[in-house]
Formats: sequence, C-alpha cells, structure tokens
Amino acid sequence: MAHQSDLIEKDILAYLKSQEEKSLLRFITCGSVDDGKSTLIGRLLWDSKMIFEDQLAALEADSKRVGTQGGAIDYALLLDGLQAEREQGITIDVAYRFFSTDKRKFIVADTPGHEQYTRNMVTGASTAQVAVILIDARKGILTQTRRHSYLVSLVGIRHIVLAVNKMDLVDYSAARFHAIREEYEAFAKDLGFADITAIPISALNGDNVLERSRQTPWHAGPTLMAYLETVQVADETQDQPFRLPVQWVNRPNLDFRGFAGTIAAGRIRPGDEVAVSSSGKISRVARIVTMDGDLEEAVAGQAVTLTLADEIDISRGDLLSAPHFRPEQADRFEAQVVWLHEEPLLPGRSYLLKSGAASTPAQVSELKHKVNVNTLQHEPGKTLELNEVGVCRLALGKALAFDPYRDNRATGSFILIDRLSNATVGAGMITAAIRQDGGRWPEIDLDGRARALQKGQSARVLWLTGRPGAGKSRIANLVEKKLYCLGRHTCLLDDDRLRQGLNRDLDQTAAGQVEQVRRIAEAARLMTEAGLIVLIAATAPFRAERRAARELFAPGEFVEIFVDTPPQLCAQRAPGMAAGYEPPEAAEITIDGAAAAAEDLAERIVAELYGGGLLSPDQLLGAGI
Repeated sequence: MAHQSDLIEKDILAYLKSQEEKSLLRFITCGSVDDGKSTLIGRLLWDSKMIFEDQLAALEADSKRVGTQGGAIDYALLLDGLQAEREQGITIDVAYRFFSTDKRKFIVADTPGHEQYTRNMVTGASTAQVAVILIDARKGILTQTRRHSYLVSLVGIRHIVLAVNKMDLVDYSAARFHAIREEYEAFAKDLGFADITAIPISALNGDNVLERSRQTPWHAGPTLMAYLETVQVADETQDQPFRLPVQWVNRPNLDFRGFAGTIAAGRIRPGDEVAVSSSGKISRVARIVTMDGDLEEAVAGQAVTLTLADEIDISRGDLLSAPHFRPEQADRFEAQVVWLHEEPLLPGRSYLLKSGAASTPAQVSELKHKVNVNTLQHEPGKTLELNEVGVCRLALGKALAFDPYRDNRATGSFILIDRLSNATVGAGMITAAIRQDGGRWPEIDLDGRARALQKGQSARVLWLTGRPGAGKSRIANLVEKKLYCLGRHTCLLDDDRLRQGLNRDLDQTAAGQVEQVRRIAEAARLMTEAGLIVLIAATAPFRAERRAARELFAPGEFVEIFVDTPPQLCAQRAPGMAAGYEPPEAAEITIDGAAAAAEDLAERIVAELYGGGLLSPDQLLGAGI
C-alpha cells in the first residue's frame, strides 16, 4: 500500500492518535443506473491511496477480465464485489468503504441505482450525513434521480452534492452543467435541503474529484474532496434529551443487573435520573459500565451498560430517558412509509412493527395519500406498491415510546415486517402521535367494513343453492377449508345443521321454509357485520326468497353460487325430497354438480371467486391464489 502519511512508517502510535482525533463523515452516493457512483468511490479510494498492493493486482486483473474500460483500470470494481454486479455492470447491494485524508475520516455507502434495489439505497441513507447525488451529464435528471433525492430528504439528510458526472462526454460544456443544476434546484426547492453544492466531475478521469480540473475553468466552486473535507455537519444528538433504547438486560450473576444499549441522544453521568418509558418509574444511574471500565460520562453514539440504584422492571425494548424530557407514548401515530416489497401494502393487515429493540403488532389503518416522486404532489391511493412512498396512519398493539423523526432518527424510525415471511416490507419515519378524544378512545366507526379490514378481507355472503341432493353442503365445507388455508376468516351455515338448532321450531310447509330462509339471511347479515366471509348451504327453492335475502346486503356483498346438479342424480341422492325448485336466473357462479369430484368443484369455485373479483382482490393480494 502506498502510505498516505509518513507517520505510518515512522511512528504508528502517533498516526493512530491523529486518526482518533479526526472527525468522521458518513456520506452516500446515489442516483440512477450507470451514473458512475461506484467509479467515483473507486476513484476516491485510488487517489486517497487506500488501495493495498494485493487489491491493486486483483483490480488490474479484473479490469482486463470483466472491466468496462477496454482493459484500463475500472475503478467501479473496487466496489462491485458480487459476481452478479460484475456481470451486469450494476450495483445491487450497499457497499461500505472507509478511507481518510489528513483532515477527515470517511465512511461512504455506494448504493444501487436500479429501481428494484431502492430498499438498499434507503438502508445506506439511514445513517448518512451528506448525499452525493450523481447525474450523467448526457442524460440529465431521471426518475430515479428524483426518487433518490426525495428519499434522501425523507431520511433527514440536509447536505447535498450534485455531482454532474461524465462531463468529458459532453466536452465539459458549462451550459449543459448549469442547465442541469438549475433544473435540479427547481425540483428540490421544497425538499428542505440546507445546501446544494453542484460540482462538474469526470469520475473516470478524476476531473474535480481531488484536484481542480483545467477542463472546467468556468467552475469556481470546490472539488468534491475539498467539499467533503470541509462541510460542517452539526451533530446535535449529544445536546438533545437523553435517550437509551434497551437492547439487552445484562445479568451475568446475582450481583449485577445492567441495561445495555447504544445511547441515541444526550449524555448521562452517574447520579443522573432516568425514567422508564413503559412504566414511568424513575431511578438514578449508579454506574456506566463498558468493556474498558466505568465511565464518568457517556454521550450519544456510545454503547454502554447502565446500572441503576433501584430494582425496577425494565426489559428489552424499553426506552430510558431524561425524566423532565420524556419521549411521546402512543399506540397510534402518523408516519411516512417507504414500501420495500413486491407484495403491496394492505391496509388492515397485521404487520410486525420494529423500532430499535421494541416490537409490536401493527396495522396501517389508513393510507392518507401517496407522494409522486416526480412532482412531489400528493395523490390518492388505496395501497403502496414497491418503492412507493405514502403518509399512513398506524394502529399498534401496544403503546410505543418515540420521538418524531425530525427530532431523533434513532427513536423516530421503524420497519414493518411481514409476520408470515419475516421479510422487511416497509420503512417508516414517525411524524406525530394521533390523539383521539383526549387520547383515550379512537375515532373509528366500528362497522362491518372496519372489522373486515382488521381481518385483511372484505365481508361476503357465499350462498350455495341447488336442489336437495345437489351436494351443496359437501362443496361448501370444502370451499370453507380452502379459504381458511388462504388465511380468510369464515363461518359456515348449513341448512341441515340449522334445522337442529336455530330452525328447529319450523316445519317444512311453505311458510316454514320461507321463515327458514329469512332467519338464515338475518344470521348471515350479523356475521358480515363482524367482518366474516359467510358460506351458506341452503336450498331456498324460490327465487323470491333468495331475492329477499340478497336485499339485506350491500351491492356486491351477496354472491349466489348455483350448484346445478341434474335432477335425476339429486333424486338418487335424496329420495323423496323432490319439490318445486326455481333455478337462479343470474347467479354470480354456476357449476355442474355432476361434472367433477366435490374437491375439484370447490377449487373451481374459489378460483372463480378470486378471478372474478368477487372477494375484492385489492384486499386479498396476500392470499396466494
């Protein structure tokens, strides 16, 4: 390795001491595909002499084998380490690299530009202080440039470098550079950035990366490295109220009980009071324990174990705070959510919300609006697709202690996890708690729709009608089992079983049969109010009866399924039960009860229910059909 400092050879301890005293800047490179992010970081590593000899040899060999520069050094290969990245020439995963100069230490995150990997970009941006947004001078501002800029703003980054790359391919045109800068500044004026510094660069040739380029005498601003070395990024977390999310209760023996975690904000000393968010109990810090011994003071960013003067109940997921500046505590809040999964967001579905070490079931009770990343306009929507951003209201299974994200990134952020696949499906930034009637009762109409949304479905009545002996009960039972396996909440009302209970006092006269159908329909109406999918296997021989039953329900809520089994077969199955039967004139689904086995008929009904939209596929996208 070519040493960047003579102290490394002469006095390694002095060099290490100088490194400890340097400030650390975390920054991220982002932008669209092929804008040159990996090449830029590779150039920074190369020019800052952070390449070891074995890395250099491997880089030269890889550049000839899979490089994109015709055998010359391909700096992007220093970052794109996955085989798929090298084969496709794109970044897929986040690559973190450390390098330093005489003035500062840096940790840089090289993030993917492809839309499919936006979730990885959000991961890299979550801890960064500066964002370097690259733009290909030939292509200008693209959709992904706008998306990344909005996400950078969303996660709280306020310092932006607009690196207009590949200036060598547009003959270092000042007009082209200024046109891109003006267009970007017009787009970003409402994103809340503290400053935007535009720099014309060529990552491949090194123009304005470390040294000022002779090709751009019209550029009076800094080089990229000069900006990164001098930008002032205030770390205000140490001056904020104390916050320590408890990650682990350290109990190595009977005489020691400590609460371990990384301080998210503020500072703490032995003797200071701390409050427990979940219980409100207050105690004093007895010791601040670390691997290197006890501390007299600990500040934000340090991992410590606190012991307290009193034995109080504290568990993993609790938040310790300053007693006079406590975090908010609420089980409902509004947040900005970035959706990170191919399966869309389903309002009403139960997810697992994880904030720090705290976890709780959560539901998106309402999607207020989506954000168009191109125009930053608010748009209506029922769900969020992959990479979309929206403002949501969430209802939690238990109260969560938090600070608004604008005040504290660590205690104001969360992820949503699918409870079946355990995949991270969303990332959120809390805006504010939602207070209902003084904070006690939520403002919600508890109707059938609300209860159905809680179950992740739409309430329906699936009425299987047909002649006696048509096989309705057998098929209905199998349909219910299939829906149950798909995660639906159901109830089966079978005519034969109801005669033994609810309808036991009714005879088989015409009047008795009419009353039987009425009672079944009324029972089904109550169950749909509970949000259930109700399956009914009842002959209901006359159209007028079935029409009266349908009128009890909202449009689209009643689904008539005609099991059209030939009368001769029905007579064989149920001898002596033949009676006048009026087939439906316009049933939503009709199946031939003699065409296949009951199992196959049940499968066909479920397929038609989903395929025809009769079970509201917008609410049931996770069912797996």
